[in-house]
Amino acid sequence: MKFIIEHLTKNFEKKEVLKDINFTFEEGKIYGLLGRNGAGKTTLFNCLNKDIKSDGGAFYIEENGVRRDVKAEDIGYVLSTPTVPEFLTGREFLKFFMDINRSSVKDPKPLDYYFDYMSIDPDDRDKLLKDYSHGMKNKMQMLINIIAKPNILLLDEPLTSLDVVVAEEMKQLLRSLKQERITIFSTHIMDLALDLCDEIVLLSHGELESVEKSNLDNQEFKAKIIAALREEDNA
Repeated sequence: MKFIIEHLTKNFEKKEVLKDINFTFEEGKIYGLLGRNGAGKTTLFNCLNKDIKSDGGAFYIEENGVRRDVKAEDIGYVLSTPTVPEFLTGREFLKFFMDINRSSVKDPKPLDYYFDYMSIDPDDRDKLLKDYSHGMKNKMQMLINIIAKPNILLLDEPLTSLDVVVAEEMKQLLRSLKQERITIFSTHIMDLALDLCDEIVLLSHGELESVEKSNLDNQEFKAKIIAALREEDNA
């Protein structure tokens, strides 16, 4: 499976945020979408998720040489600030999600199986989501995407504000889930991208550029990325 983006553009009034996005993402890899704050990473994700309308271009899924349109169920989107219904308990939210997606969830498990999988303590499962920590809300957001099994998982800075233990748990989880899907992980933290991701993609000047990290040692690779991103200050 491939996820192909062709000539995607997005402007906000006179500001050209996405200039000419062309890229092909392949199944089984975690891509680090690296860019400075304000480079357009969230805008790109919102266009791909169809939360906002792009001004031009297109994107497709290609399977066995055949292209098709991207459907809503193909995309999973984890926001940097978790969005959960805070008036529900964790168990109520998970049950509601399972109920409304009954036809698409294959081989459903008992609710506690999923809580155990995400290392959510039994005492927290019946608490209101409004009383969950940021990290726990993020886990719930990740959990529903794990259950839904989307072909493309968009992760918008999901680890930036987590404590070190939860962040490491989430990294291990993402590594275990990367097969049979395309994972695009946006961040402005270079060391995080180097640690987690199979390939690095720079978003700079409104365009995507792949940086082959396997051919460079760590310091040379970092220097190349910094030089590319610094050019935005001089644009």
